[in-house]
Amino acid sequence: MTERHPTPFRGTLEAEGAGASPSRDEPSEGKYVYCVVEGREELDLGPIGIGGEGRHVYTVHFGELAAVVSDTPLRLYDPTRDNLLAHERVNEMVMAGRTIIPMSFGTIFRTKEDIIELLRSTGRAFSDVLVKIRDKLELGLKVLWDRDRVVAQVESEDPAISGLREEITNTERGSTYFARMQLGRLVESALEERAERFISDIYDTLRPFSVASRSNKVIGENMILNAAFLVERASEEQFDGAVRDLSSRYDGLLQFKYTGPWPPYNFVNIKLKLERAD
Repeated sequence: MTERHPTPFRGTLEAEGAGASPSRDEPSEGKYVYCVVEGREELDLGPIGIGGEGRHVYTVHFGELAAVVSDTPLRLYDPTRDNLLAHERVNEMVMAGRTIIPMSFGTIFRTKEDIIELLRSTGRAFSDVLVKIRDKLELGLKVLWDRDRVVAQVESEDPAISGLREEITNTERGSTYFARMQLGRLVESALEERAERFISDIYDTLRPFSVASRSNKVIGENMILNAAFLVERASEEQFDGAVRDLSSRYDGLLQFKYTGPWPPYNFVNIKLKLERAD
């Protein structure tokens, strides 16, 4: 299925000097970075850092920018449920009061000075992205259909398909191979057209209440849409209502799995050039 709803902007940041592994002469601890925010106010979110060791989450500042971090051993974090939830919990707490640029899971810098250098050297790019996503949040929407019910609906509405189905039913079993092949092709074509129609209606309904949208890869044969929407905080209630209206409109035919709000992961792409220590 062709993606027809591209994102109007993607923030891409590149920074050098964040090492992936320490040398023997370097400290064994680093800084785990959750997100970047604006503001000179120092934050202390308490002992909720990743790793389950009661590490405090605080901010490292340079100018008008700050990185939200916690101390951590220099290690690779496995994407376990506990680790992912810890990473997300911090970002959600910060996001409740300000706009954030989320960092990818497992982003670790060797020293505070490395983080300050990142903020210094990439400050303009960070600031530009923060302006674009200010007071906006990400909402996720997955849509699945009841395939058997959609097939039944298609067959009842398409004379060619219903006629061929009847012909196969009334024909001797041995002579229906090519008819069944033709029926399969007609049904698959009709399903693809029907999915496109559903998706178009969903986007048309939600577009007035969103700033941007992004289609991601669908999972499984019953999912027809896996999308993320960037929504103004002030429009969140209207967007919620539009999703409820869609769910009522397609009750029994489509299932809507609606999640969020999330940090705008799908609308900010942070690329860090990591340099290993010698």
